[in-house]
Amino acid sequence: MNTTTLLNALAQHQGQENGISAADLARKIGFAGTDGPRALRKLISELREQGFAICARPSSGYFVPVTPEELQQSCEFLEHRALHSLRLLARMRNVGLPELLGQLKLNQA
Repeated sequence: MNTTTLLNALAQHQGQENGISAADLARKIGFAGTDGPRALRKLISELREQGFAICARPSSGYFVPVTPEELQQSCEFLEHRALHSLRLLARMRNVGLPELLGQLKLNQA
């Protein structure tokens, strides 16, 4: 499965009100079985890393934003989820979040 197939499918889901669930989108592009949504998320991550704005909300599914507000809301959702994961990681390592972030910065150098 290539990214072009996914982009073509998402072109039919512009705007949050036209979102599509992960399971439905996976089936639509030919990802079958229980691993379909996981493979879809991996492909979406690849596209996002390339700079494509692919939004998602639990309430609406995946969609291409049509307004700056839709993009902003999706970015805020992803930021909140990322910060939650970092807080959990800090607790697991028994360090404060600022210390963890400093460690991440040092390790990236």
